[in-house]
Amino acid sequence: MSPLDARHAPLDDLVAIMRRLRDPETGCAWDREQTFETIAPYTIEEAYEVADAIARDDMAELRDELGDLQLQVVYHSRIAEERGAFTIDDVIAGICAKMIRRHPHIFGDADESPGWEALKAAERGARENRSALAHVARALPALKRAEKIQARAARVGFDWPDISGPRAKIDEEIAEIEAAVSDGEREAELGDLLFSVVNYARHLDIDPETALRGAVDRFEQRFRKVEDIAPKPLKDMDIDELEILWQEAKRTL
Repeated sequence: MSPLDARHAPLDDLVAIMRRLRDPETGCAWDREQTFETIAPYTIEEAYEVADAIARDDMAELRDELGDLQLQVVYHSRIAEERGAFTIDDVIAGICAKMIRRHPHIFGDADESPGWEALKAAERGARENRSALAHVARALPALKRAEKIQARAARVGFDWPDISGPRAKIDEEIAEIEAAVSDGEREAELGDLLFSVVNYARHLDIDPETALRGAVDRFEQRFRKVEDIAPKPLKDMDIDELEILWQEAKRTL
């Protein structure tokens, strides 16, 4: 029999478990030591694992990963409650209110919704930071953050009129990398090049994160194929031999 009150809903059970783990006297030593900052990387990792389970269409794994992600929400909420900031109930009430507010055509009198992005922009406008780039999370993967920043700027007209602009910018940035003389300059120019590639992808209506993930997956599959068909260890082969194997792998994968 579960030590938890059977009347509790599953979320209540999880909240109770976390409260017990964080108990300053009888809780788990590791869990008591954690902070927002130490838990945040796990939160990001769990979100990626949810996305991976979806990509693999693994429903059993998705169920488990969503549970792990829910744990992160409860964990952060418990730390906040200990500091007197907010509770898990406040978190849930807040998102419920937000969803209702952003769907007036469903929960209100409006016949049509003004659009999710328009409603979000109106909410952002009511806050202190009125920049078009406000509230794009710094913890996002760099490719995704670059795309969001560029899209925000584009909404206020700060964008190339057609795809030729971002395409030419790529060539310009490559030239600047080649002209750079210090490691710091090369790093900065390489960053500009990657930013320009993201902009080019946006104009092509391609998600750069998805495109790069696909490229990494293809490389992994082909490299493993090269390992399988190689007649000797790869470290003992020259570049011409490796290229022949790589082309063979590409033909099959």
